[in-house]
Amino acid sequence: MDKALEKQLIDLDDHDQRIRAELAADGSLFDGYHSRMEAVHRANAARLRAIIADHGWPGFSLVGERGAQAAWRIAQHSIGEPAFMRQCRDLLCQASANHDAHAWQHAYMDDRIRVLEGLPQRYGTQFRDGDHGPEPFPMEDPENIEARRQALGLPPLTEIVARAGKNPSPVRGDPATREAEELAWRKRVGWV
Repeated sequence: MDKALEKQLIDLDDHDQRIRAELAADGSLFDGYHSRMEAVHRANAARLRAIIADHGWPGFSLVGERGAQAAWRIAQHSIGEPAFMRQCRDLLCQASANHDAHAWQHAYMDDRIRVLEGLPQRYGTQFRDGDHGPEPFPMEDPENIEARRQALGLPPLTEIVARAGKNPSPVRGDPATREAEELAWRKRVGWV
């Protein structure tokens, strides 16, 4: 295991989480994709891209559980870089098949990418603000979602929906305006 690489990934992830907490505390995190958050995500993605080029996907065998978790979250937050996120999804799929990453990490990455592409998600991991609080984005084959989640060790979606309803994110501005701005951003960066 590469302890220095593990620490590097954890430090990058910790920095991301500190900036996120700071922006959430002043409320600016909820006003669209904040430029400071985007800068952190792009810098972290650049470093993860270099690590992948040198070592392949940083899974359990290379960077341990915490390092692999940090790598996954860095990839998950690389929303401004569609090609890189898709590459990470493919690498996570291979790593999880080889038991070098959790299968649920691939599910989260796949769902996030599908939502950004405007497609229905497969595992119900991505939520949006609905009329009655947080709700999952549209799902592919919703009748079998619980079986797919169970196969990956994810808790039942009904539990997640109930939990999300107790802790909704602050909603700011007009929903139609927010949706239009998000769609314009997704088009600009190449998701749709």
